[in-house]
Amino acid sequence: MSYKIKIDAFEGPLDLLLHLINRLEIDIYDIPVAEITEQYVAYIHTMKELELDVASEYLVMAATLLAIKSKMLLPKHEDEWDAEEEEFIYEEDPRDELVMQLLEYKKYKEAAGEFKNLEAERALIYTKPPIDLTPYSSDANVEKADLDVNLYDMLGAFQKLLRRKKLQRPLQTRITRQEVSIEKRIGELRETLRASRNKVLFSSLFVDDNKEQLVVTFMAILEMMKQNEVIVEQTNNFEDIFIAWKQGDLTVGNH
Repeated sequence: MSYKIKIDAFEGPLDLLLHLINRLEIDIYDIPVAEITEQYVAYIHTMKELELDVASEYLVMAATLLAIKSKMLLPKHEDEWDAEEEEFIYEEDPRDELVMQLLEYKKYKEAAGEFKNLEAERALIYTKPPIDLTPYSSDANVEKADLDVNLYDMLGAFQKLLRRKKLQRPLQTRITRQEVSIEKRIGELRETLRASRNKVLFSSLFVDDNKEQLVVTFMAILEMMKQNEVIVEQTNNFEDIFIAWKQGDLTVGNH
């Protein structure tokens, strides 16, 4: 039972690198290549664990990071004076090109965000004469809210979950194969979340140690996020992620 799924919301390897830099609070002009490479490769492995269709550009960036890491390990030479050219010969930092790409990408990403905000503001301007909207007021509670958790945060949480499941797995087990579709798992999650009056811990939704069941549950949660059926919260970086049912009069309380 395999899943070949490509998530269009991933914006590319530079987007993932910026996410890691912001999450780890790293200076973009002085990137610790060894640490960022380790984190990046871990995300790639997580994508492969999910059997996602990892685009070749992600693998190219991984190779680039490893090449930069190798160059950073080489002994550094002091700047030398070229007597013939009468100028200093400066040794280039192997990170310079990557930093320039990240800065350029960040500039356009922020510009795209500004355009998106302008689009949202313009969408609030109507030329139609005022009408009575009272009959539609009951639908106000299902308006889409901004999530403070993105797909990379969800991947990170799933990565931790996989490590914890492997540590807890007994040495000898007998696994019974039982295929469950994503649609069926979505139905089960809806019932679980509707029944709870409080937000539910992300990891508590993964009740099975079987890899296929873990992947199905994770993809079901992503699909529910895409359909705007759930609220996903994370107070601070690296803290637990909580999920709550969004529709209806459910008030999200403390866990």
